[in-house]
Amino acid sequence: MQRAKFALPSTVTLLSIACGFGSIVISVDNAHDGFPADYRLAAALLVLAGIFDALDGFVARATGTSSEFGVQLDSIADVMNFGIGPAMLVYCYAFVQIGPADPTLLRTGGLAAFIFVACGALRLARFNVSVGRTDPKYFVGMPITAGAACVASVVVAWPFPPETSLHGWLMVGLLFVVGSLMVSTIRFPSSKQKKSAAALVLLLVNVGLLVWLRFYYFVLFFVVYILGTLALNLAWKSGWKGIAPPLVYDED
Repeated sequence: MQRAKFALPSTVTLLSIACGFGSIVISVDNAHDGFPADYRLAAALLVLAGIFDALDGFVARATGTSSEFGVQLDSIADVMNFGIGPAMLVYCYAFVQIGPADPTLLRTGGLAAFIFVACGALRLARFNVSVGRTDPKYFVGMPITAGAACVASVVVAWPFPPETSLHGWLMVGLLFVVGSLMVSTIRFPSSKQKKSAAALVLLLVNVGLLVWLRFYYFVLFFVVYILGTLALNLAWKSGWKGIAPPLVYDED
């Protein structure tokens, strides 16, 4: 029973990997057909992978089975689920069908997808070596899970593959921008912020927007999330302290 208890977090992580792998398979199989429902399913599997990714840490803490092995397995899972998974989704969705008519877009799209994966891997490596040396209330750079969800939200909102090169180039720009945000030093708020009545009101507003906007809600959420974070960082640089800036840890 003791061994089985230690296997629980890893099992949840493997379920996350299964979702990420399923998303990749569906994206590849649908690349030449372009069925919108399949692209939304692939994106939904990435969201499910994110849920399992959050649960594995919760299970480990609840059962007292946190381990270095689990940390390493979780990082490997994150690279596939939130790096390779969304990159393959966007590559198959935005570039494969339009590629024969615009080979330059196809090649650039492939490069942009790789840059996204590389930035995600670098972001995870930096996070792993920075644990305990940065303010836990803020992430240094956009978290890879948020980056993956940001990219997937566009596919969820507009699941029909691009019919024009302009649409394809916009997806190239999206991959480059989100990848750059992941490896930046911009501080993004984490879930470890202090809870307050304002946070509860904000949560209720978001639930209402989700019911109203449905699939388009996620795009709106990430636009506000990114622009709000950029504005907050600029305010800190100008000396504003209405919201306490991240703590700075001394390097030993």
